[in-house]
Amino acid sequence: MDVAQVFDAVAGDYDAPRRRLVPCFDGFYGTAVEVAEPPLRAALAAGRTPDLLDLGAGTGLLSSLLATAVPEARLTLVDAAPKMLAVAAERLTARDVAHRVVVADLADPLPAGRYDAVVSALAIHHLDDAGKRELYRRVAGVLRPGGVFVNAEQVAGPTPELDRRYHQVWLAQVAALGSDAAEIAAAEQRMSYDRPAPVAEQCRWLTEAGLVEVDCFFKAWRFAVFGGRAPEGSEDD
Repeated sequence: MDVAQVFDAVAGDYDAPRRRLVPCFDGFYGTAVEVAEPPLRAALAAGRTPDLLDLGAGTGLLSSLLATAVPEARLTLVDAAPKMLAVAAERLTARDVAHRVVVADLADPLPAGRYDAVVSALAIHHLDDAGKRELYRRVAGVLRPGGVFVNAEQVAGPTPELDRRYHQVWLAQVAALGSDAAEIAAAEQRMSYDRPAPVAEQCRWLTEAGLVEVDCFFKAWRFAVFGGRAPEGSEDD
């Protein structure tokens, strides 16, 4: 199976164990919302409807949190797994959130338009490093001036030993939160498709793509939230 098929197979049950499998859930997702929210609110203050693009949106967990923070935002959700997107669409429709879903791979062209914020959660690590760098360049090209990119991501350790330590800590944390052997094994099977990269390298790639004020805003072992802002200027710059 490819990555999309792997996640479509668990679409109906994907959200239930999130707080166990992402032990730092509140800080992780909460920071992503905090970083993405200001340009969305700035768009409102300028009299525009804020536009948000969620890459690898899955079941819409991050989009839903951002819609709670900025209900006026117009959401575009992209994912290669149609069953995951169906869950997201149902969730957002039930809340009357303006949205569209696009079934596409992260290597495909991004949906047309300019966005006040582009976000992603636990998705871009499925691309190889060249694919990540190319995606970051494309993201920089669709951000409005002053718009932000936020990646809430699973990352690799900067050394093989630290990477092993990240996994040991994760195993201990999820077990302490109640994940049983079957749940952990299923998560590790999905993780076999992962190609994570260290935070420092990815921040460098974002800078090379043309973003400014690039930083890691949150990190707890293998979970990190990092991103940057498009330079200020005219829409035609």
